[in-house]
Amino acid sequence: MTLTLSRRSWLKLGVHSGAVALGAPLLAGCESLQGLALPEVPVWVHRPGGVLSIAFRRQLTDKNAIEDQPYERGRPAIDSQNLRVFVPSQDGGLYAVDARSGDVLWRFGTMAPVQCEPLFDASEDVVYFGSSDGALYKVRASDGQMIFRFSSNGEVARRPVIDGDVLFMVNANDTLLAINKTTGKLKYYQKRQPAFGIEIGAMAGPVVANKKVITAFSDGAVMAYATSDGAEVWPTVDLSADAQAADGQPPQYLDADTTPVVLSVKGAQAVAVGHYEGGVYALDLEGGRILWKNADAVGVTNLLLWDQPAHAARPKANGQVGPDAPQRRILIASSGRTGLWGLDPDTGEALWRRKLPEGGISAPVPVAGALLVSTTRYGVFLVEPTRGGVIDGIEPGSEIAMTPAAYGRHAFVMTNGGELLSIVVQPPVTPKKKKA
Repeated sequence: MTLTLSRRSWLKLGVHSGAVALGAPLLAGCESLQGLALPEVPVWVHRPGGVLSIAFRRQLTDKNAIEDQPYERGRPAIDSQNLRVFVPSQDGGLYAVDARSGDVLWRFGTMAPVQCEPLFDASEDVVYFGSSDGALYKVRASDGQMIFRFSSNGEVARRPVIDGDVLFMVNANDTLLAINKTTGKLKYYQKRQPAFGIEIGAMAGPVVANKKVITAFSDGAVMAYATSDGAEVWPTVDLSADAQAADGQPPQYLDADTTPVVLSVKGAQAVAVGHYEGGVYALDLEGGRILWKNADAVGVTNLLLWDQPAHAARPKANGQVGPDAPQRRILIASSGRTGLWGLDPDTGEALWRRKLPEGGISAPVPVAGALLVSTTRYGVFLVEPTRGGVIDGIEPGSEIAMTPAAYGRHAFVMTNGGELLSIVVQPPVTPKKKKA
């Protein structure tokens, strides 16, 4: 027997808009369900509350300008120096918002939805972002005035990256493009033939490491090119071929949709990437050789390397001091099919896994020593990275598909209804020892 909780069911259990406080009714409700198979019931029902709170909420988008389904994807970009947030929108605009008040500073309009995470470049005080109209834009961060528009002939939905004077971007037409970031002129491009099969509809972005730009494509190939001239520096790594079923049939979905993540595997430089049917792979950065594979973590569309440096222990409430904390590295993978995973970067072994309620999940975002994720139906949640336990959550009363952006103790995310939320993370404070 499987039980699915709707939002109405959650509200009956005591989950309200704003910061979620875990009360006795919620605990009693969940404990009464023990013994049932509950893969869709959220795991964060036994968290403490009060760590997350909403600083402000502002309606941004023009709902009359949204012709398609109102899913707000992408991710905001934060200018921490000037306290600005750049928010993509389904209504075809990029908004610059005051991070303190939520007031709109300017809006730049395109000819289609903007579902791409912007790239803020503080050195020039400019913003780069893509649109579903097939173009990549460079605008001034101060007033939103356009510097150039580059037409790529394919939807741009992943964040571009800068390497020196070159801007790298990938579009939905399976094309990697290198552009002069000053002039907006094409330097070179590499295109693969789109896959003949069923696609999930996401796409990978580029990453630059060791004079290589690495990305993945809809046919399941992972490629590395020289940043200087676009020459192939790996043989094609075909993850779709590796993901073939035992009977030799190709996988139903061919996509490798995750932007590669640079990491080390037992001291060797590598990149991690996910294939929708094949799982998560670590590839040698020099030649693309498969170092490890986790075939259980399927459906992954976003990866993050959570790296906690070694640090001294903090005093406990009783005044005692424990051992110093060692460095911890965990590869966090998010999948709408199989949940949120913590993987060992050296071996790919699953350290923990948390199933999700019905609906999707965003990319994980580091904040205040924890992880912040949004789920389509149940709001935003703060997750403890080493075991995957949920610390706190907010159910804002509207669905969320966008990935949050965070800096310090502050985060920003927009609901599918076009409302921007400013979220504050308040880490627990170690109680002071009482004087005798």
